[in-house]
Amino acid sequence: MSYDFFNPLYREPPITSDEFGLIDAVPIAKTDTANTNTWVATVKNPALLPLTFTAIDGGVIPTDAPPERCDGMLTSDEHLFFIELKRQKDDWISKAKAQLESTIKLFIENHGQPQQKRKKAYICNTKHPKFHILGQAEKRLFFTTYKFRLDIQAEIVVKKSAP
Repeated sequence: MSYDFFNPLYREPPITSDEFGLIDAVPIAKTDTANTNTWVATVKNPALLPLTFTAIDGGVIPTDAPPERCDGMLTSDEHLFFIELKRQKDDWISKAKAQLESTIKLFIENHGQPQQKRKKAYICNTKHPKFHILGQAEKRLFFTTYKFRLDIQAEIVVKKSAP
């Protein structure tokens, strides 16, 4: 099946706040600038870059359609971040990683290899907000396979590339 990850129906207007949150709302994930206690992930944007959030699960890809997919995508001219939001205590890393992998595969099938300079896949969990260590071999394999860096943390820092 074909999916348009840039479909304007599921894209929020660009946000330039220095800090905002991502929430796993029903029916789709979205950004929030006010209710910090509902944030699953915090986005820090010190350069005030225009960032666009796109809902993937329940947006670009309908909730009842296979395969597994992540909650959303955060983009700018130089950034492409896929994000899976979790609120679980147990057995969440492998499921979240599988959701990110299948989403990245679908993105590449539908749009080709992304041109953004900074590409990351984030697993964010409110129950485990501190950095969680992934093995270097696992991170390297993920990067070699998909050309995305894999991170587990509840804070997404968006840095501007040096000119």
